[in-house]
Amino acid sequence: MKIWVDADACPAVVKDILYRAADRVQVSLTLIANRMLRVPPSPWIRALQVPAGFDVADRRIAEEAAAGDLVITADVPLAALVIAKGAWVLDPRGDLLDANNIEERLTLRNFMDGLRSGGVDTGGPAAFSSADRQAFANRLDGFLARQAG
Repeated sequence: MKIWVDADACPAVVKDILYRAADRVQVSLTLIANRMLRVPPSPWIRALQVPAGFDVADRRIAEEAAAGDLVITADVPLAALVIAKGAWVLDPRGDLLDANNIEERLTLRNFMDGLRSGGVDTGGPAAFSSADRQAFANRLDGFLARQAG
C-alpha cells in the first residue's frame, strides 16, 4: 500500500500527521502539488511537483494510485476516480470514502455545484478545527492498523 496526497489544498496539520504515520508504519507517502513542497527527510516521504494547471495534480494521482492504496483528498471527483481503481480515500476531515458512499458524495457535490452555477451563494466549508484534526488522525490510525493486521 502507498499513500498519495492531493497536497495543494491539504492542511499543514494533516500533512504533519501523515509524515509521522509514514515513518511510524514505514509506508510510502507521496505528496503531489503544483508548487514546491518541503517535506521532512525520510526514506518513506517524497514530494512531487507537477506543472501548474487545472487538475494536473489530480490527474497524476489518478494515474499513480492503485488498488489498495490510500488517497488523501477533499476532491470528490478525484476520489471517485481512484475508488473506481480499488483505492481508498480519506478526506482531511476524517471521512473515509469508498464504493459504498462515493455516489452520494458525488451527487451532493454536483447538486451544490449546480446551485453555485445558478448564482446561489452556498457559503464555503467550515474552518478546519481541532476536532477535524483529531478525526483525521483517529481514522488514519485505524485504517493503517487494519492494513497491518
